[in-house]
Amino acid sequence: MLLTKIFMNLSIYTLLVVNLILVISCKKDLSPISGCTDINAVNYNANAITDNGSCYYFSTSPYQITIPTGFPNMNIPNNNQMTQEGVALGEKLFKDPILSGDGTLSCHDCHQQQFAFSDAQQFSIGINGTNGNRNASSLTNVGWNNRLNWDGSAFSLEEQAFEPINNPLEMNNTWTNVENVLNSHNEYPTLFKQAFNIDYIDSIHVVMAISQFERTLISVNSKFDKYLRGEVQLTTSELNGYAIFNSEKGDCFHCHGTQMFIDNSFHNNGLDTEPFSDLGLGKITGKLSDNGKFKTPTLRNIEFSAPYMHDGRFSSLEEVIEHYNTGGNYSSTVDPLMKKLGVGLQLTNQDKEDLIAFLKTLSDINFLEQKN
Repeated sequence: MLLTKIFMNLSIYTLLVVNLILVISCKKDLSPISGCTDINAVNYNANAITDNGSCYYFSTSPYQITIPTGFPNMNIPNNNQMTQEGVALGEKLFKDPILSGDGTLSCHDCHQQQFAFSDAQQFSIGINGTNGNRNASSLTNVGWNNRLNWDGSAFSLEEQAFEPINNPLEMNNTWTNVENVLNSHNEYPTLFKQAFNIDYIDSIHVVMAISQFERTLISVNSKFDKYLRGEVQLTTSELNGYAIFNSEKGDCFHCHGTQMFIDNSFHNNGLDTEPFSDLGLGKITGKLSDNGKFKTPTLRNIEFSAPYMHDGRFSSLEEVIEHYNTGGNYSSTVDPLMKKLGVGLQLTNQDKEDLIAFLKTLSDINFLEQKN
């Protein structure tokens, strides 16, 4: 009887202790949650009742583009303004083979800095060893191009950067796979968070970062630029070449007469007769009048961006000049600016040497070697 009474008292005592613990626990659960209560903060806590001063905010450092003398303003999209974090991320992606289907090919492999961000091969080689069908264009001052690719198929750097990933002749990948690989990477999620304040890496922000980097590829420190700034003098041969370049004798200035040495337009420069094996702009617009027209390439760093033309058919500047010197080929869409078609420029050997001497003054060694 006594034992039963003692056991009952212990049970009652145990229940009281348990209830007391539960009451204390409940009080703790009901206490206000402390955290960041500012909805604009990166670490905003929707469950927080009181602010503990821990809020921190997304912030990037602007990347300032200096517009060179004689250049127009660069058209930078409002939704992809330049930041130091975005540019650094874009350069890393540009040089990383992680974007290709088998992880072996990067953007830089086909746009190498030492070749003015072009490819020394006639046609770039994709991940499966397949050749492309056009020469990789130089990216020198590409931020000022209003249309991209030889046929003008892209209207912005962002649009152009989408293309190589899915192209079976280039990276032969899918954007779904690219996103999965980048999101599971040990570095990229943090870098994208720092650049764009996003928690999931998507294709849009990949091309935004790459485009930011490409807009920094500015070349304005050639011997010719230094000549214009009064820092150096050109040789007699270079000055003669400059005069030929800017006259009907050389007939170069019509398409390459700006400070950028590009007119952001499309021309049929008498490379082929009809029918054309590559329609160029005509394939994009569907207009017969655009068949055989291709985008004017920049002549800056032209000494290092061989081979030349959309199909890389000319391996040297000498061959390029000889094409114009002999007159080119007639077709129904040949440019009216080809005023000496069939006749040729009739330059002397000295004229050709001088013209090449001038073209080489457009080489910017710092641009080819500097670390971005």
